[in-house]
Amino acid sequence: MDNKQIIESANTSLGVEFGSTRIKAVLLSDSGEMLASGNFDWENDLVDGIFTYPLEKVISGLQTAYKALKTEVKEKYGVVLCNIGSIGISAMMHGYLAFNMDGELLVPFRTWRNTITAEAADKLTNALGFNIPQRWSIAHLEQAIINKEDHIKDIDFITTLSGYVHFLLTGEKVLGIGDASGMFPIDSEINDYNAQMISVFDDLHKNDGFNRKIADILPKVLVAGENAGSLTESGALIIDPEGDLKAGIPLCPPEGDAGTGMTATNSVDYKTGNVSAGTSVFAMIVLEKALSKVYTEIDMVTTPDGKPVAMVHCNNCTSDIDAYIKLISQILKDFGLDLKKSEIYDKLYENALGGDKNCGGVITYNFFSGEPILDLPEGRPTLIRAPKADFSFKNLARSLVFSSFAALKIGMDILTEKENVKIEKMLGHGGLFKTEGVSQKLMASALNVPIAVMSSAAEGGAWGIATLAQFMRKREENETLGDYLNNKVFASAEITVKEPDDDDRNGFNEYLNSYKNGVLAQSGAVKIN
Repeated sequence: MDNKQIIESANTSLGVEFGSTRIKAVLLSDSGEMLASGNFDWENDLVDGIFTYPLEKVISGLQTAYKALKTEVKEKYGVVLCNIGSIGISAMMHGYLAFNMDGELLVPFRTWRNTITAEAADKLTNALGFNIPQRWSIAHLEQAIINKEDHIKDIDFITTLSGYVHFLLTGEKVLGIGDASGMFPIDSEINDYNAQMISVFDDLHKNDGFNRKIADILPKVLVAGENAGSLTESGALIIDPEGDLKAGIPLCPPEGDAGTGMTATNSVDYKTGNVSAGTSVFAMIVLEKALSKVYTEIDMVTTPDGKPVAMVHCNNCTSDIDAYIKLISQILKDFGLDLKKSEIYDKLYENALGGDKNCGGVITYNFFSGEPILDLPEGRPTLIRAPKADFSFKNLARSLVFSSFAALKIGMDILTEKENVKIEKMLGHGGLFKTEGVSQKLMASALNVPIAVMSSAAEGGAWGIATLAQFMRKREENETLGDYLNNKVFASAEITVKEPDDDDRNGFNEYLNSYKNGVLAQSGAVKIN
């Protein structure tokens, strides 16, 4: 079949991911070819000290991205998009969305970016004997209980952003196991919430006024390949207000950006790993055995099919680079040069390769928000240089790139040096890898592990969730997600690999030593409003 016939016969999957700065929709053929896409740019608001997104923009952004995709289908193939084989919804993990029995949002959406739950995270980590990061939904709930927030008594259901959108489209209160593992600890032996920890959590709240059993307000856990409901009539109109999209389309379990990243990089089997680099940066290694102890710098999550994963998550990655690109663009316009942002990004990354190996004494901190891995409650992007530093554009560019994964390196050292986790290769994806070869090369040297990038790397989560939707619809009996990806999706994938370079690695280590020494300055910088 040609692409027009493929679309008309619904041999397709639609993936929509709600990322930190962009909502992206992609339509894939069953062979994995991207047929059309659509985007909607957005960013979080800081309201009363809380990073949030209004739920109205969740809907309007979904509709805008889908409308652009639908228009592209019409223009390229002459088809009005009415039917799709399967649909998947993904979004940034963690955070807190709490609803009452009438489906009303009780407090504004609290995203993963907030660092306001330190007390709760410490309390739960100690009680459960399991690292509970500040981002996790259960930490947000616990902090609300500690703060005696009025809405606690009215909670009927809590979920993540992907779970919320999925609920709107299907009426099902479910969540993919990968996203669920960022709400409450998972037992990979049963692919469900850890029953012993559920009991401990409930015991903590016998006499404090929170009278709900935690299992009753969490979404049901599903694994990759399971059916997670069908698009309702009202759900179809939410996606496509023009009324062309048919109801009844099956949806796969909604997933978080970690799970879709693992899928998009074929990193769901043991010994595999990937790094996702966009607004935040996180590395994930699928573990063959449990870690020897609890580390507050390491999250334990799962693959979309339930395998345990060690995750090093940093709240900040490319936001500071984005801010410098905006500044450079403004300067160029003042000189009458109106360049595309993509051209400026490429030039910055290319200059990073030409900088001094250690950035010439130029240090940048990319903390737009707090960074728990460094025990920083708030963020203040900062540029520091000694008077004798070689302050050139090339060194600034290289410092900005190094800064985007410096905190990640600190967390990764725990896995490789303290736990002796062996990593043969990591797959990279996300916006940091859009300019070919640059961040990939420098990250390989910084982490001291080969970094591979696939041709689909920049599409990231939207492509990954569309593939999970396809897997649900096309999987054969007893076929695992790993087998499906290896044999049917990535069998002929184009992959480029960059090996660590000794000079770049030594230069990064010099940079990192200075970076660590200057972190204390961030504590004083938070006094700047």
